[in-house]
Amino acid sequence: MSTTFIAGVELVRRGISRPIGSVTQMGTIRLGKRTEGRVPRIQDFVPLASLNDVVFGAWDPFPANAYESALVSGVLNRHEHIEPIADFLMGIEPMKAVFDQNYVKKLEGTHVKPGTSKRAWAEALREDIRTFKAEKGCDRLVMVWCGSTEIYIKQSEIHQTIEAFEAAIDADHPDVAPSMLYAYAAIMEGVPYANGAPNLSVDFPALMKLAEERGVPIAGKDFKTGQTLMKTIIAPGLKARMLGLDGWFSTNILGNRDGEVLDDPGSFKTKEESKLSVLEHILQPATYPELYGKFSHVVRINYYPPRGDAKEGWDSIDIRGWLDYPMQIKVDFLCRDSILAAPIVLDLALFLDLASRAGMGGIQEWLSFYLKSPLAAEGLYPEHDLFIQQMKLKNTLRWMMGEDQITHLGLDYYLEDANTMAGV
Repeated sequence: MSTTFIAGVELVRRGISRPIGSVTQMGTIRLGKRTEGRVPRIQDFVPLASLNDVVFGAWDPFPANAYESALVSGVLNRHEHIEPIADFLMGIEPMKAVFDQNYVKKLEGTHVKPGTSKRAWAEALREDIRTFKAEKGCDRLVMVWCGSTEIYIKQSEIHQTIEAFEAAIDADHPDVAPSMLYAYAAIMEGVPYANGAPNLSVDFPALMKLAEERGVPIAGKDFKTGQTLMKTIIAPGLKARMLGLDGWFSTNILGNRDGEVLDDPGSFKTKEESKLSVLEHILQPATYPELYGKFSHVVRINYYPPRGDAKEGWDSIDIRGWLDYPMQIKVDFLCRDSILAAPIVLDLALFLDLASRAGMGGIQEWLSFYLKSPLAAEGLYPEHDLFIQQMKLKNTLRWMMGEDQITHLGLDYYLEDANTMAGV
């Protein structure tokens, strides 16, 4: 997926292709009243970094450069999308990764940092960040975790305070996963961080507090791409119309490296937790027990190598309407995870950089739009409704630029007309 993102940005920069799916590059934002006709592109409204100023770097447990990786992944068309930028892709060589097979059972990394000391690994990552920034002449950095899903780890006492977490790093505690070391290194170096996978990475009190204290923006977790994207579109519609839900059965067929990793029960457990939480938060069964109090939600992920990156997400939804009459919805989403995820990586990177320059440290809830399991402050439930998330995102941009919030009340147009007619 990383090479799909990197190649895509370069193809756009050269005018070979278009950034479809990217809100920062193609989205617009309404300002003021509908009658004013002010609808600029987001990239013209807020001071985002230009694509021409973006420089790429990566860690990878495999030594292939971006060109070789793009060929192996088989997502992009070799002649249309890879060979025209082969020179650029060949120049992107990954740094050795912090990798431990205990956390990703199905992969055997060969391009990894030596030793087993988690403290040494964390410091090596921090040094990599400083070296990359200096060698590339970058003013600012952003880190987006695009790595594989790690095994399920439940929060424990080591994740509650930064003192306990750093002691756990020093003690090589098994509940300190590699992705946590990346997040820790990023925050310590002042680099905004987003977690695109469902594993526990930055979403625990110790690192969330550290990010807040150091003024570093963070977001996570798990890119909202295929099946969950459909759920966050369909479920709000069911609730808006007060249609009941008896059950939602979801199965996924995928064959890329993500599918291989999720074939391990430990990694699948992590993914399952992320996928299952979406409907419960959107439908609010405690608020609407008659409609959503007892629905069955089942998720299956099946590794099928011939499918490659062309994933299929199939949903069978049993709903209930007027007078309790049963109905069904069937969704068969033939999608490409990497193609859906690449613009998310771009938007998160540009928006996190914007947040950092705006002095917005800690949790960036307004970026929930892109994530299956969004972060929220303690005591707040995460918002999963895609349309509410979009409103949060755009209103945050309006707030940044001193524009009025849009509520979509719309009544003021008619009150103005009535007042004019009455001579007020």
